[in-house]
Amino acid sequence: MAPSSTFSTSQWIYDVFLSYSSDTGNNFSDHLYAALDQKGIDTYRDELRREKVQSMSELLKPIEESRICIVVFSKNYASSTRCLNELVKILECREALGQWVLPVFYDVDPSDVRKQTGCVAAAFAKHEQSFKGELLGKAKGWRAALNAAANLSGWDLPRVDNGHQSKCIQKIIELIMSKLIETSLDVATYQVGIDTRAEEVNKLLSVQSNDVRIVGICGIGGIGKTTIAKAVYNLIFHKFEGSSFISNIREASKQPNGLAQLQEQLLYDVLKKDIRISSVSRGINLLKERLPSKRVLLVLDDVDQSDQLNALARRLDWFGLGSRIIITTRNEQLLNEFEVRNIYKPKELNHDESIQLFSWHAFGQDHPIDGYMEISKHMVACLGGLPSALEDTGSRLFDRRSMPEWESALMKLKRYPYSYSQRQKLT
Repeated sequence: MAPSSTFSTSQWIYDVFLSYSSDTGNNFSDHLYAALDQKGIDTYRDELRREKVQSMSELLKPIEESRICIVVFSKNYASSTRCLNELVKILECREALGQWVLPVFYDVDPSDVRKQTGCVAAAFAKHEQSFKGELLGKAKGWRAALNAAANLSGWDLPRVDNGHQSKCIQKIIELIMSKLIETSLDVATYQVGIDTRAEEVNKLLSVQSNDVRIVGICGIGGIGKTTIAKAVYNLIFHKFEGSSFISNIREASKQPNGLAQLQEQLLYDVLKKDIRISSVSRGINLLKERLPSKRVLLVLDDVDQSDQLNALARRLDWFGLGSRIIITTRNEQLLNEFEVRNIYKPKELNHDESIQLFSWHAFGQDHPIDGYMEISKHMVACLGGLPSALEDTGSRLFDRRSMPEWESALMKLKRYPYSYSQRQKLT
């Protein structure tokens, strides 16, 4: 479904948007709303459904502002054009904003929703009799939204705990709570040039396709591989059933039982279960058993040895259809060994980006203060567009406001090519 171009918010106002029709408004949906409210989950439900004064855009705006959307499908859901319009908007927001959508099938078969048969077919027959022109033209979009929503992982109420509503509601609450405690990764204080690079990686990932795909981010140390991977993770992790960002694998794998502990982290992040792993081979078997049914986003950060990939993502069939694996590494040969076809090589920051990032760290603003532009340009030229070097050097000069100190630091930069071992020489 094509995303809308009219979204105006990037931050959530509500935790949950609850979409339901009038036949569940005084029973299941009302009980679900009360349970969400009791847990302190800020939930939007349209209590003014019959008010004619509100425009459709006003009625649909809270969907954009909600992190999670719960759709309660009932026998009358498809009879309501307002519900169908809500559903179209919900699916647009899922695609464009990364919202998580949970379908709940109250008293209707998921296959009837997916294929528009049974009571759903009857509802559409009435729409076709009642409406003409523009409204009738919306039917195609409604059908596509119903099909897409029914294909999402959700709850078929009659099959959950023998149809006990209270138990189903409790499980929904637990699931929503677990989603809400998932937090975005801390990317960088000043994200200069990150968004465009993250979008380039996102294009390689092609999240909308249903294959299992690996994308490598490869480059020298300090070029921003991990930062880009974090930005991509934050951009898309809501679109997966489970996600895991495993940091600093090169160092972590050197610890006693290090690879097995990383396998434990992966399983916990995706399954939310503590599973103790005694050996790497046992961990491999668990990954092969537990994850093939899950659509997973996995980031393996700072990989430098083949045994690390063998332990965590040796084969694509360990993961469910639609899964995505991102590997950050300095070793392109390692990616070639594992036949990673999609490799992104971050470029150094351009001159303007370098000045901006350096200035944020050196001056606390996006440009040099008066009198420091020329020397800042010389500093940036020595640092070569390497984000870590720009950040580190700028930070070390932040509280130094005498030109002789800056000139001394510049001379040292010209004398010694920048490296981590030479940080102290600048000051």
